[in-house]
Amino acid sequence: MNTTVKLFGKTFDNPLLPASGPIVGELETLEYFNESSTGGIVTKTISVEGAVVKKPCIIATSHCVHNTELWSEYPLEKWSVDILPNLKKNLKKPLIVSVGYTAEDLEIVVPQVEEYADFFEVSTHYGKDKLESLVTRICELTDKPVFIKLSPHIEDYLEFVEIAVNCGASGIVAINSLGPGIVVDLKNRSVKLGIDGGKSWVSGPSIKPVALNRVVNIRKKFPDLSIIACGGVEKAEDVLEFILAGADLVQMLSSALMKGRELFNKIVADLPAAMEKYDIQSIEDLRNTDLGLEPKGSGGYPQVDNDVCTRCGICVKVCPQMALSLNTEVILEKEKCINCGLCQSKCPVEAIKGVL
Repeated sequence: MNTTVKLFGKTFDNPLLPASGPIVGELETLEYFNESSTGGIVTKTISVEGAVVKKPCIIATSHCVHNTELWSEYPLEKWSVDILPNLKKNLKKPLIVSVGYTAEDLEIVVPQVEEYADFFEVSTHYGKDKLESLVTRICELTDKPVFIKLSPHIEDYLEFVEIAVNCGASGIVAINSLGPGIVVDLKNRSVKLGIDGGKSWVSGPSIKPVALNRVVNIRKKFPDLSIIACGGVEKAEDVLEFILAGADLVQMLSSALMKGRELFNKIVADLPAAMEKYDIQSIEDLRNTDLGLEPKGSGGYPQVDNDVCTRCGICVKVCPQMALSLNTEVILEKEKCINCGLCQSKCPVEAIKGVL
C-alpha cells in the first residue's frame, strides 16, 4: 500500500502529522517527531513574545480535551537561535512552521524563521476582518507555501477561504478547536480551568464530524486547493476518512494528549491494514476519489446474524423504540422498529446488517 503524499515538491512518507500545540513546543518533542513515523512535523505557533499561559491549562476526558493554551511560551529568539537551527541539523521530513498572529507580528517573525520552514501555517482567531492584510503580508514575506488555519466559529467559512486564496494562500488547515466552553468542578464549586470568565477550547474525537463537514465543503468549492485536515483523529480509519473527504494531509493532537504520543506511530503502522480492508491502493487514489454525499444504506429492518452475534445485549439496551429483545437470540418487533440504524452502528461485532 502506497502511503506517500507529494505536496508542493515535498514528499511526505504518509499523511499523518502532529498539529500545532503543546506536544511540538520544545526541541526535544520536535526531535521525537523527527525520529517518529509521522510524515512531517509542525511546530507550536511562534510569535514575537512568549505567551503567558494561565495554569492549569489542559485537561482531558475520554472523548475530548479542554485547553486554554495560547501560542508558544518561548519568545521568537528561542526559536530562531536555538530550537529551529538545532532541529534543522538532522531534519528528516518536511517541516511546517506555525506563526501568528497579526501582520505586524509576521513582519518580525517570518524573516527570522523562514530559512527553516518548508511550509508556513498561520493561526487565525479573529474572523475575516483582519484576514486580507494578514495573508497578503505573509505571502509578501516568503515564497514558501502558506496554509491558513480556519477557526470553526467562522460561520461564512467558504468566504473566509476565498479571501485567503485570493490574497495568496496556498492552502487551508481545517479546523482549529471549538469553543468557547466551560468545564465545571463540582467539588470546588468552580471551573477546572479557564480564562476570561472560565472559557476554554474543545478538541478531540468529539469535533471530528464538524471538521469533516468543513473539509468536504471546502473541497467542493475549491477543488484544486491544498487542504490539511485537523480535528478528531484517533485511528487509521479517521485519517483515511479525511483523505476521502478531500484532505491532502491530516494533523492530530488531542488524541495523543489523551492516550500518549506513541499513538502517532500506531496509526501509521495501522494504515496499510486499514487501506487493505477498504481496498485502497494508495493515498493518492483515495484523495482523487469523490465522496458520495447521499447515504447508500437501504434503511431497512435490522437483520441479525446469530452466528456472529455474541448476545451482549447492546442493541437491545440502545434501541430507542424498545423494538429489540434478547432471549437465546435477538428478536425484532417490526411494528415498533423505525429503521434508524442505531443498533447496527453500536454492534461491536458487526452482526447487524440491513439498515446502514
